Amino acid sequence: MTAWLNVVGIGEDGLSGLGQWARIAVEDCDILFGAQRHLAMVPERAGQERIAWPSPFAAAFDLVLARRGQSVCILASGDPMMYGIGASLARRLDLAEMRVWPHPSAFSLAAARLGWPLQDCTLLTVHGRPLELVVPHLAPAARLLILAEDGTSPAKLAALLCQHGFGASRISVLERLDGPAERRLDGQALGWPAERCADLNVMAVECQADRSGAALPILAGLPDEAFAHDGQLTKRDIRAVTLARLAPLAGQLLWDVGAGCGSVAVEWMRSHPRCRAIAIEAKPHRLALIEENRLKLGVPGLTVLAGKAPIALAGLEAPDAVFIGGGLTVKGLVEACWSALKPGGRLVANAVTLQGEAVLAELYGRLGGEMTRISVAHAAALGGFDGWRTAMPVTMLAVVKP
Repeated sequence: MTAWLNVVGIGEDGLSGLGQWARIAVEDCDILFGAQRHLAMVPERAGQERIAWPSPFAAAFDLVLARRGQSVCILASGDPMMYGIGASLARRLDLAEMRVWPHPSAFSLAAARLGWPLQDCTLLTVHGRPLELVVPHLAPAARLLILAEDGTSPAKLAALLCQHGFGASRISVLERLDGPAERRLDGQALGWPAERCADLNVMAVECQADRSGAALPILAGLPDEAFAHDGQLTKRDIRAVTLARLAPLAGQLLWDVGAGCGSVAVEWMRSHPRCRAIAIEAKPHRLALIEENRLKLGVPGLTVLAGKAPIALAGLEAPDAVFIGGGLTVKGLVEACWSALKPGGRLVANAVTLQGEAVLAELYGRLGGEMTRISVAHAAALGGFDGWRTAMPVTMLAVVKP
């Protein structure tokens, strides 16, 4: 198939910064798409149709695909394959239909200005995405490069860092990179000096915690107090073992059935930025807790579904893993979860009651898997001494679907 579409990355230096073939693609095409500021960088040519991106931008893909087979070029910021339109189009088109001509990305330019090795940085974007996505990446000495939504993003980021105990972090805002109006603004999150910066900016953060315990690990087993909850949550030690059995992998989907405060779903998603989860919960006050925890702990993409399983499970995307933390005795629940689970998927179910344990025993006899009883004791004051206080034992079934 002949390539009809060229996607050209362009910087603030305009046409002069393009290579020979990228420039030819821009100048010779019949239809040129781009943002108004990018189109303004290219002299008009007789017979060339120029189309500015619509608002909302989501309609842009239909506009481009409607010209399929014609001579089309798209102007994009920096590297179109780095959080750009090139990556989105590559999911919709045969790769033989398009050619991509990248310009240095805003990340590359920022790293060059700062002297930061790019491979040692975490690359993020909050352009069209929630700012809370930054939270799981906050760790002492971490270096973050973040594409901004607009000129208000640096002040909002500074407030977020302070909220999570990283007010001592250094922020550099690099505006209009590689153009004549390029500017850099430096400061500390606590006391950040600028309410608004240029809309085109990259935020660079050198993370530094200003209180003990501010940094939370991405490994399973966050402290119980990290979650907003009403006492009904999978406790820390049990949660760590549960997540180990669920075995989260990048891009996979978890159903957290009877999610409570959403602790298992939250930790599943924190394990990798591409992990996905649906938290299914019937009680309104616990739905509110899940909403609070997904933002507080940096997984705003967690889907929260109000409803009672198994009815609420109908029509959901098939999961790669299922956790049942409650409701084992509800008729048809386990069967619905097992039926929906993908081949090779993992089902983990926990029980603390004799009735729930009986269900797990029946499933173990029918499906096999690994049956485990976990008992956890914590040292606590006992008179003038200390003794062990044992929590209720938890019976866990973990089974992989053939």
